[in-house]
Amino acid sequence: MLRRLSLAASAGLVVAVLAAGCTTGGDAAPSEDASGEPTASTGGGSAAAEVQDITTGLALPWSMAFLGDTLLISERDTARIVELDSAGNRREVGTVEGVRHGGEGGLLGLAVDDHDRLYAYSTGTDGNRIQRLTLDGAPGSLALGDAETLVDELPSSSNHNGGRIAFGPDGMLYAGVGDAGEPDSAQDLDSLAGKILRMTPDGDVPADNPYPDSLVFSHGHRNVQGLAWAADGTMFASEFGQNTWDELNVIEAGENYGWPVVEGIADEEGFVDPVQQWSPADASPSGITVAGNTVFIANLRGERLSAVPVSDPATSTEYLMGEYGRLRAVIEAPDGRLWVLTNNTSGRGKPQPGDDRIISIDIPA
Repeated sequence: MLRRLSLAASAGLVVAVLAAGCTTGGDAAPSEDASGEPTASTGGGSAAAEVQDITTGLALPWSMAFLGDTLLISERDTARIVELDSAGNRREVGTVEGVRHGGEGGLLGLAVDDHDRLYAYSTGTDGNRIQRLTLDGAPGSLALGDAETLVDELPSSSNHNGGRIAFGPDGMLYAGVGDAGEPDSAQDLDSLAGKILRMTPDGDVPADNPYPDSLVFSHGHRNVQGLAWAADGTMFASEFGQNTWDELNVIEAGENYGWPVVEGIADEEGFVDPVQQWSPADASPSGITVAGNTVFIANLRGERLSAVPVSDPATSTEYLMGEYGRLRAVIEAPDGRLWVLTNNTSGRGKPQPGDDRIISIDIPA
């Protein structure tokens, strides 16, 4: 768990938030925000944490990435990238050109590599794409420069675009690509839909990928939107389910995670079962991060932050239950606190005054 730290100078009033009970049942959800009634739940726990506003008034934010002490934020529909410094000052860095928003598409995931280079996953005219973006200037006066497209024509649709990108401990760039509304494509190794991709920082196929000359790292996914690694190198991914279960998976090279043949824990030969599953009404897991020995998961429909122990991933403790609405992403800040991004201005949530926002949460050790 995170250690308790003093509050940042830029933060607002500290409040204590008591989470409601945890649920881990199941029922139908054909998209990240569809309706459905949960069935009986088992296990879980709830806890209190200290929470404060970091910034408010964001326009449909989707992703966060730290460049040193400066946070970069993507806005899905405006295609803007915004910077937020350690003092809480916010300014526009620039707009990514050629982004076509609609449904769940637009400017989605951001990632920063070990050389402080910025990468973005977005929807363009010819599908989803991954680009490396030039940043001119220094934090506090950054300006968006040229864009180099590394991978393009990734499957896209009004939903199931995936969109999360992250660098692994091996220095490779990983990307979650949704099935773009074509479930069978997730089992087709000739398609990049319904996959987790692995590439070099230049967009090339690594020599040790599981399939020769292919970016595919794992397959059988519906819509992965969370990627993170534990200290021991274990890779976790969160995934939206449909009829029964949302999933938290441990990802291994070349494995098949079942969609659309199976969903959730099926104990069926040839498919890897998730380490935890939830009713889509209780979860809809989007961005994740690993801090200390815990996987933290931002949930949309479930409106909660789930904390899953790396050593016991079949259990979870829930925070922020219904307090801040839909949660899209979570990241560990340089000071060790968690920053959580809300997603209430998309037309699916119920915006509160100041939404969308980033909050920090200090979870007791």
